Amino acid sequence: MLTILAAGSVFFPGLYVLSKQCLKYIPALRWSEGDAVIVSARLVSSVQAIMASSAGYIIASSCDDIIEDQHWLTSAYILFAVPYFVYDIYAMFMCYWYKLRIKGHEADSGAKPLGAALTSYLRREFLMVLHHVVMVTVCFPISVFWRQGKGDYFQGVMFLAEVSTPWVCLGKILIQYKQQHTLLHKVNGATMLVTFFICRVLLFPYLYYVYGRYTSIPFYMVPFNVPWQVNLGAAMLMAPQVYWFSLICRGALRLFTGSYRSRRPPVTAKEDLDGQAPSQPSNGYSTHATEQKSGSH
Repeated sequence: MLTILAAGSVFFPGLYVLSKQCLKYIPALRWSEGDAVIVSARLVSSVQAIMASSAGYIIASSCDDIIEDQHWLTSAYILFAVPYFVYDIYAMFMCYWYKLRIKGHEADSGAKPLGAALTSYLRREFLMVLHHVVMVTVCFPISVFWRQGKGDYFQGVMFLAEVSTPWVCLGKILIQYKQQHTLLHKVNGATMLVTFFICRVLLFPYLYYVYGRYTSIPFYMVPFNVPWQVNLGAAMLMAPQVYWFSLICRGALRLFTGSYRSRRPPVTAKEDLDGQAPSQPSNGYSTHATEQKSGSH
């Protein structure tokens, strides 16, 4: 167990550092520090998502009995992926920090106070940071210890939620570098919308449906026949997915209809750090990020 945790603790930060150095120092690239940090963070998130969804497919497809069948990869990947969520909190902050610089928030000679930037980041990214903390402190012990080896199929299907992440990451990069006008951005937006809805919003209804079939219980009766902790956990995990999906839908509507034009004045460094006029957050789901999409048409 400790060996797998240690492997994850080395792999994700190590991949981040390696990719950042490659982007900065490969002669054909030589990206700036800020660009390298942002793209490297997205790359690591995409790699983790591909690994998780691949593991999820292997686990789910190997379980004939959705309750009793086990696969060694279930607990192994959970242990391996836990350090990712800790690392990603740091990576999101670095993305946020460098976005301030890219947007010209450090045009003056002095760097903005780290404490002010950290406070602004935690306020703006509260839901995403809370999601990551819950994954480590609640979902990890439940998945590894409380399940007692049962329900590997359900865990595998939940890994498949990460199928949407690479498209989310690509969308963040395209928005960051003002490529909202491109066909790639529109195709990626449509793909992100579909995969997010199928793999995240429909995730728990599907799991309830599958359990109902397994136990010969009508779908609408499943919530009344499972432990209340299961319903509470499903509701807590599904709620932010529905919220983020609503933001994605809003952005997609503006992207494909071109019906919205932002009229807000430019954001100053002081306003951004004081929280009076928010910039694009690093989670990629903000309505302010979607406003940037329509503003490029």
